[in-house]
Amino acid sequence: MRNISTFPKFDILSKPMNPVRISAVSYYNTLPLIYGISRSGLLDGYELQLDVPSVCAEKLRNGEADLSLVPVGALPSFKHFELVGNYCIGAVGKVKTVLLLSNVPVSQIHTIYLDTDSRTSVNLVRVLTRRLWKTKVKWKSLNGTDPMSLGGEDGVVLIGDKTFGVCNKFEYCYDLAGCWHDLTGLPFVFAAWASTSELPVEFTRQFEAALEWGVSHFRESVILAKNLLISEKELIHYLEFDISFQLDEAKRKGLDLFLSYLKEDLAL
Repeated sequence: MRNISTFPKFDILSKPMNPVRISAVSYYNTLPLIYGISRSGLLDGYELQLDVPSVCAEKLRNGEADLSLVPVGALPSFKHFELVGNYCIGAVGKVKTVLLLSNVPVSQIHTIYLDTDSRTSVNLVRVLTRRLWKTKVKWKSLNGTDPMSLGGEDGVVLIGDKTFGVCNKFEYCYDLAGCWHDLTGLPFVFAAWASTSELPVEFTRQFEAALEWGVSHFRESVILAKNLLISEKELIHYLEFDISFQLDEAKRKGLDLFLSYLKEDLAL
């Protein structure tokens, strides 16, 4: 399954003095954000790297990036971080691309295989299993295993572009963002921009403006995706109705609640 690592190479605008290194997620749902950063002309002095979510977190933690689109499930592993700006990858209800798939109802699942591209999905399904479905399961890493080869009482969490078209291959398809809304009544934040050190004020202003421009031009942003797995019309619909980019008050409440659940669960 393809992520958007096949994007055309961007002209990286960098000043002679230490450009800000940005690590962004390379999935369809980030197209407007990448489009704003790379094509708006509003942002100066940066280097852009495209990675899977888990690598975005690792690069920020290891000092290989100054600003990353971090899976929020990884935030508790940072000693210190600051959220940057008012844009994120979120969902108000169902998101379509973060799924628990199985051939039995969730109450009958014995083992859940986890897509480790993002710690958020891993932690979210653990929260839902404990607090919504109230079941006990075994956890295993998918680690390259073919999801279609799993046993009858197994479930699998899949995220990102690889999820398009897979729901109809399983008897049961649980949208984890939708399940979170069922549990809490709140939207869910999958990834947010974060930094572990203070960024230049002017850069932060430009960055926010570039993201705003990209989100407002989400239809045009699909030109960055090559070899589409879905139609362009479907992709535009996904970006408009399934992904919510504003990190508003409701999403911040949802994020705070999710992080509090993780803290409580880690203490057990």
